[in-house]
Amino acid sequence: MLEVTPIKAFHDNYFWLFRQPDSKECGIVDPGDAEPVLRHLQDNGLTLSVILITHHHADHTGGIQRLLQHYDVPIYGPDSPDIPAITQTLSEGDTIKVLGTSFRIYEIPGHTLDHIAYFADSNMNEPVLFCGDTLFAGGCGRVFEGTHSMMHTSLQKLAGLASDSKVYCAHEYTLANLAFAKAVSPNNSILADRIHREQSKRERDIPTVPTSIGEELATNPFLRCAEMEVIEAASQQAGRNINKPEEVFAAIRSWKDSF
Repeated sequence: MLEVTPIKAFHDNYFWLFRQPDSKECGIVDPGDAEPVLRHLQDNGLTLSVILITHHHADHTGGIQRLLQHYDVPIYGPDSPDIPAITQTLSEGDTIKVLGTSFRIYEIPGHTLDHIAYFADSNMNEPVLFCGDTLFAGGCGRVFEGTHSMMHTSLQKLAGLASDSKVYCAHEYTLANLAFAKAVSPNNSILADRIHREQSKRERDIPTVPTSIGEELATNPFLRCAEMEVIEAASQQAGRNINKPEEVFAAIRSWKDSF
């Protein structure tokens, strides 16, 4: 079973450090700043062996060059001219094996055009998904470079993974996301329970991430665009009847942008 640890950075980022239990070799996902990573490695006697990148935004890549001054490691990521440090580019269907774990690659454009995800489920008690800024706990990323249809397709791809898959997204946006989810689905009792639970975590400064695919399917409006409650909320917001999941997604994503 992979051991995954959050490294907090900036205002609300998580860089995910992963390793095999009892191993001193580790990998890091999306290190936007080297300093907190270097401190964690030193404090815990760990050695960095690999870097995984999901997309090109600076809060996910800004620490690469400084880390390379300390560790000569391979860097996996999308084929993007905006990430020149990548040593092995990855695309849909590729598989890589790092630190004894095999990751399958999914292309999930929308937030950015180069966005990818890393999914590990072979011989693991709990499958692991590193999804950057595409799927969030209770929400999804803004559509900056792609289209709403593109983002919806990417989210559906992730929604099809095993329900017990642990979702390691890159930001602590959960309470704000769930407040919006409640506006879309005010009568969702599972969502209400989740809000209470996640609020309790944040009051104790405990991360709300990871979440799971199953929990997102039950409470995240962006994965529930074919359900009547979400369709009705989207139609009311749009001022017209809509029922195609892609259109429902576009309506609620636009709603969330100004929520």
